[in-house]
Amino acid sequence: MVRRCTQRLLMLALFLFPAAALAQTAAAPPDAQAQIAALQQAVRNAQSAGDNAWMLVSAALVLLMTGPGLALFYGGLVRKKNILGTMMQSFAMMSLVSILWAFVGYSLAFGHGNRVIGGFEHVFLRGVSLAPNPNYAATIPEQTYMIYQLMFAIITPALISGAFAERMKFSAMAIFLSLWSIFVYCPMAHMVWGVGGLLNATTGHVPSLDFAGGTVVHITSGVSALVTALYLGKRIGYPHTAMPPHSMVLSFIGACLLWVGWFGFNAGSALAASSLATSAFVNTHFATAAAALGWTIFEWFHNGKPTALGAISGAVAGLVAITPASGFVQPMSALLIGLLAGFFCSLMVFKVKSFFGYDDSLDAFGVHGAGGTLGAVLTGIFATCAINPAFGNDPSGHPLPTGAIDGHWGQILNQLAGIAIAWGISIVGTLILLFVVDRIVGLRVSPEHEVAGLDLSQHGEEGYDLNA
Repeated sequence: MVRRCTQRLLMLALFLFPAAALAQTAAAPPDAQAQIAALQQAVRNAQSAGDNAWMLVSAALVLLMTGPGLALFYGGLVRKKNILGTMMQSFAMMSLVSILWAFVGYSLAFGHGNRVIGGFEHVFLRGVSLAPNPNYAATIPEQTYMIYQLMFAIITPALISGAFAERMKFSAMAIFLSLWSIFVYCPMAHMVWGVGGLLNATTGHVPSLDFAGGTVVHITSGVSALVTALYLGKRIGYPHTAMPPHSMVLSFIGACLLWVGWFGFNAGSALAASSLATSAFVNTHFATAAAALGWTIFEWFHNGKPTALGAISGAVAGLVAITPASGFVQPMSALLIGLLAGFFCSLMVFKVKSFFGYDDSLDAFGVHGAGGTLGAVLTGIFATCAINPAFGNDPSGHPLPTGAIDGHWGQILNQLAGIAIAWGISIVGTLILLFVVDRIVGLRVSPEHEVAGLDLSQHGEEGYDLNA
């Protein structure tokens, strides 16, 4: 009896304490209320500081992916007479796209506009202040969000350069990829991530899930890479002349830097130092490891030996495939996505590319186009509201199903629609831009310059002075 009375008194105290606390706060003197308000503001400031620190680090990690990551990865895969020319293509994007982004790119991608493209409200970064923009990230300055998104805009056109490596003029590359970033990348970024965009997961007519850039970055760059390779034609001697990588060491270092930088790419897309960032970080790592294994196994059976090139190519394929799904799936789903990507992308490189005979020099389409497409489809299958209730809650407060694994099979159709739009804008936009640039300056170097190499013919220098 005494124990029962004690339990009832405790329950009554727990019930009455919050009400008493609230009444005490409401009746607190003005100085106490000011202290409470100051404490609440300090908590908000601490959260903002933590989120901002993580996002600035993430922006630096994504830039690391382009230079030195992609520059080394691509640079090691070409012949030594083209290493500087290839690395310069990535470096040029770091400069050119940054300027275009400040002038008009950010506004077209994230300004208010229509369903396809943003407006001109942020031209020359007008209105992009140190205050947060609640439409995108409520706890970090908009300039932080702007600079983070710039790093995505830099690496995307740089990825395309892998398809036309060793045969495009530097001048043509600079014009083509600059125009591409405006007329292909910006509309796609707006449709998927921009306020009011057609494919925006929360406000779009066709809610397509893309956490960190499966459609925006990888499908657009990969498909555009294939179109460019077909338009330019094959390198002199391809496929009869052997064109092995001149330095697997450089490519190996570049791939490792890509793996590390990709944590900023995917986990940073949570836009806060949150549990969702942790989920994306974990998924990114597991998928990459599984894809490296998948590609290695396929190659081992196909060629009889596992190679370093196959392992690092598989790792990049896993990074690509998990990108759209990283903030939506469970770790075991991420492992499966990575494993499937390793097998699928190796099949594209070893079988499909050989069957059709196109010269995608560094397999930009086989890894990014194919891997991005596969990842976007698998996102629709494995996305779960247990990780990210992207579509909000029902009237009773329960999260709405996100992907097919939750019972929302219609999301696969939304993903396919997003993929189709990404493929369409990439094919049409790239063909038009290639035609225009070809007429203005010409796209391809002369046969003599191609034989001599891009380093000497385009830049008048060599990557290696063996006589020094």
